[in-house]
Amino acid sequence: MSKVLVTGGAGFIGSNLVKTLIRRGYEVIAYDNLITGKMDNIVELYGRDMFRFVKGDILDYHKLVSEMSGVRYVLHQAALPSVARSVSDPVVANRINVEGTINVLLAAHRCSVEKVVIASSSSVYGDTPELPKREDMPYSPLSPYAVTKVATELYAEVFRDLYDMPTVCLRYFNVYGPKQDPKSEYAAVIPKFISAAIRGEPLIIYGDGMQTRDFTFVEDVVNANILAMERSTVGNYNIARGERISIRELADVILDLTSSSSEIIHVKPRPGDIRHSLADITKAKTELGFHPKYDLKSGLIKTIEWVKTVMYGL
Repeated sequence: MSKVLVTGGAGFIGSNLVKTLIRRGYEVIAYDNLITGKMDNIVELYGRDMFRFVKGDILDYHKLVSEMSGVRYVLHQAALPSVARSVSDPVVANRINVEGTINVLLAAHRCSVEKVVIASSSSVYGDTPELPKREDMPYSPLSPYAVTKVATELYAEVFRDLYDMPTVCLRYFNVYGPKQDPKSEYAAVIPKFISAAIRGEPLIIYGDGMQTRDFTFVEDVVNANILAMERSTVGNYNIARGERISIRELADVILDLTSSSSEIIHVKPRPGDIRHSLADITKAKTELGFHPKYDLKSGLIKTIEWVKTVMYGL
């Protein structure tokens, strides 16, 4: 039986990943300090023989070493998310995202972990005009958060070359889905729009709304992590749907799917936000066998259902 440690295992992506890994027969340790993760995300897994939760911080190297004993794979999802949060506090973002990742890599190397899969971000591309974004394009970070993800990828490459430890970095493009908290000050746009639409509150758009994003349903991201873990390939991969939509169009779709009459309000753009984003996922398809199953509408329907049922009891 293979043992997997998931950092950030009580978070949005991490908890979805833990649940699927257990269903596929893996023994899983969810490692989380619960700063942004929530016990509610994993409470359904308590009592299962294949699952163990550890309250721990990725800044605690010795605890990481202790918990990685006997672990075959590490899926490193823990981070301080949000561009806006990193702009307001770049020091903390760097400490958690960069120093924490170094600790994870060092602990994995010391414990002879077979492979580490790391959550990276499309933010590493910045606002370069060329679309779609390909993995061979140069880094162009626009925020401290993006810089931390660039550093993460470079450390992963160094550990591959210097310590002969297989690593994969998955560049997520705007992930959404069940268990993504719409109430956080730094919530992503889809859960914020859905929550506002359900409550009849205004949908707030930063800027003119013509900025575009390539949204990726969380179950596709989970599948990408498991493919990257199980296959022998290493390197950086875009993980996305491979389609884009404007934020204004997204707002209209969510209003339609929720039958909401909420108004749309535009406010000034946020610093560090990119204008357009679209992924070329050819490399992930070819080398990982990654094929996204959810288009935006089908993913939004599942997400809206979760928000209504779990967040608002409707």
